[in-house]
Amino acid sequence: MQLDGKVVLIAGGAGALGQTVTPACVKAGAQVITADRTVSLQTSGWTALRADVTDEADVLRLVSDVMQRHGRLDVLINLVGGFAMGRLVETDVALWQRMLAMNVTTAFLLSKAVVPRMVTQGTGRILHVAAWAAVEPFPGAAAYIVAKSSLLTLITVLALELKGSGVTVNAVLPTTIDTPANRASMPDVDPSTWTRPASIAEMLIFLGSENASQISGAAIPVGSRGGPKSVGQNK
Repeated sequence: MQLDGKVVLIAGGAGALGQTVTPACVKAGAQVITADRTVSLQTSGWTALRADVTDEADVLRLVSDVMQRHGRLDVLINLVGGFAMGRLVETDVALWQRMLAMNVTTAFLLSKAVVPRMVTQGTGRILHVAAWAAVEPFPGAAAYIVAKSSLLTLITVLALELKGSGVTVNAVLPTTIDTPANRASMPDVDPSTWTRPASIAEMLIFLGSENASQISGAAIPVGSRGGPKSVGQNK
C-alpha cells in the first residue's frame, strides 16, 4: 500500500494508460480523483471529474474542487498527451500548436495549479509521462518530439525551483506503449517488446510514494528501447 491514504489526482485517468494506472493507484491505497474531458459514470473506487486541462480556468477549478473535497493534494499524475507523425516541413501550425498544448501546456497548467498547495503542505509529488523519444529522437514526428523534449526541460526547471520545499517533480519515459491505439496503427509490429502499462503504473506509484522522497528532476526510462518508433503514445 505505497500510496495508503494519499490524495492522488490523475489527469487523463480514463485514457488507455489511465485504465491501468487509475485502478493500480486505488489498489495501492490512494484516494483517487481522475480528470478527463469526458466522464464515465462507471467508476469503481475513485471520483471522476470533468475538466479540460488545456484550459487554465478549468484546471484551477479542478484543483480547487479536489482541495474542497479532501483538504489536501499529495500526488499529481499527468497522463495527458498526444502523438502525431509528420516531418518538420510537413507540419502545419495547427498541428504544432496541438502537440505543444497536449504535451507541454497541460503539464505547465497542472503543475502551476498544484505547486502552491503542495508547498504549503510541505510535501507533494508531481509526475508527468514524457517519452523515450525525447531522449532518443527519430525522424518523422517533429512536433511531438519537440513537445516531449520541452516537457523534460519543464520538469528539470520546476525541480530546481522546488528544491528544499518537500515537493518533488519527476517523469517517466516509456518507449512504445502497448495500447489498443498503437496496436491498430502498427499491426505488422510485434508488440511483445513494447512497454506494458502495468510497468508504467508501478513506476508512477513508486515515485508518488514516501520511498521516492529524495528523487526529483529525474526522467526514468520504462520499457525496452529501440522499438519501431519509441513513442510514448498513451491514447
